[in-house]
Amino acid sequence: MNEQIELLRQRDQFYARARRSVPAARRFTEWSLSYWGLTEWERSADVLLCVSELATNAVVHGVPPGRGFLLRLRYDGALVRIEVHDSGTGVPEVAHPVLDEGGRGLLLVSVLSDKWGVGERNPGKIVWCDFAVPRRRPVT
Repeated sequence: MNEQIELLRQRDQFYARARRSVPAARRFTEWSLSYWGLTEWERSADVLLCVSELATNAVVHGVPPGRGFLLRLRYDGALVRIEVHDSGTGVPEVAHPVLDEGGRGLLLVSVLSDKWGVGERNPGKIVWCDFAVPRRRPVT
């Protein structure tokens, strides 16, 4: 009996509280998806957009001055998870598009990802989202 075993792949990168960190996080994610063989995956653009939105939220709302945030990307063969760890207080909420002038980042994340949420961290929080990846069939 041959069973394929998938190992968890994880990549972490720390970023400063600076606007330049957002495109850097996006490039890091592109590189990670490429390393994992997911550049042709139809949802890779959604993953990149969600990384940009979560990193922007961390820079603008979640990271106190003098601090930074951690981007953690995980892939286990079936799921890509994005996590943004920051030391800010407060729980982010999805904006109401008709009522709010800005702040639609989490709305995009909630629409594009399969699942998202906020976890506790001491200090701060982890905002995460998941994307299911179809199982690849081995070439025979």
